[in-house]
Amino acid sequence: MIEVQDLSKTYGLVTAVDHVSFTVNKGEILGFLGPNGAGKTTTMRILTGFMPATSGTARVAGFDVFNDSLEVRRRIGYLPENPPLYPDMTVEAYLDFVARIKNVPAEKRADRVTDALKKTNIVDKRTELIKRLSRGYKQRVGLAQALVHDPEVVILDEPTVGLDPKQIIEVRNLIKGLAGTHTIILSTHILPEVSMTCDRVVIINKGKIAAVDTPQNLTSQLMGGQKVRVEVQAAEKPLRDLLAQIPGASRVHVEPARADGRLHATVETAQGKDIRSAIAAKIAEKGWPLYELKGVSLSLEDIFLQLTTDDAAHAESSI
Repeated sequence: MIEVQDLSKTYGLVTAVDHVSFTVNKGEILGFLGPNGAGKTTTMRILTGFMPATSGTARVAGFDVFNDSLEVRRRIGYLPENPPLYPDMTVEAYLDFVARIKNVPAEKRADRVTDALKKTNIVDKRTELIKRLSRGYKQRVGLAQALVHDPEVVILDEPTVGLDPKQIIEVRNLIKGLAGTHTIILSTHILPEVSMTCDRVVIINKGKIAAVDTPQNLTSQLMGGQKVRVEVQAAEKPLRDLLAQIPGASRVHVEPARADGRLHATVETAQGKDIRSAIAAKIAEKGWPLYELKGVSLSLEDIFLQLTTDDAAHAESSI
């Protein structure tokens, strides 16, 4: 549905987007994740026809963003970081106005407005003035204007910024509900946003693509081997020696003992090695009380830090 190839955008000597390439399948939710200033918004603006690229190509539903800009815009719904709302209009009047701008036929306009209201759960707010709505409801109205012409592609730039936790959950659920009928690109720097909402994630850093995959696959690729977390009541050196001697253990890290005498240890193994049963057996032989034994997965935050910082110790410290 969306094909981006070697897309670049420069401002003088500054390169905001540097040969970015990715695809988005029909009906998919793609998370576009990166730190502030990574090039996310610039890429979104290029895809929506808001600004031209310096080089490269981008196609939406088979149409070139640069040569067939009007055809692309007919197929895209765009929610920028700050929704383009008119506060003195009612919700319904505003959506009708947007539908007219987007050339929705007169006979379909009322149905499209009602459908957008239903999809964003704001039917009961249709007669309210926009300026009287909460931030969360204004965000929903912004999402409704992106949907009112029933676009094939929806591009959302930081859709939950400034919302409270309850509003964030509501907007996430709305976005997930659009999957399948709409192809969605969700741009964000908020890590839970992509892990809870998206099918795949593109991680961008300093204008370049750092990784493209599902969160689960990224975890597997970056972990290499397995990490096993152990909580046991024992002395530090004997525990370290015991774990290091288990076949398949490549690295052992033991944290300082807690006040209750329990130790937490992390054991790294070679890829494909599962040594949890061996660890349990050795600890049982020693008669040490075992309180926890589990495999540890990298979080999306760990992955993000590994791919967007030069200091790998940040990722290690979060385990």
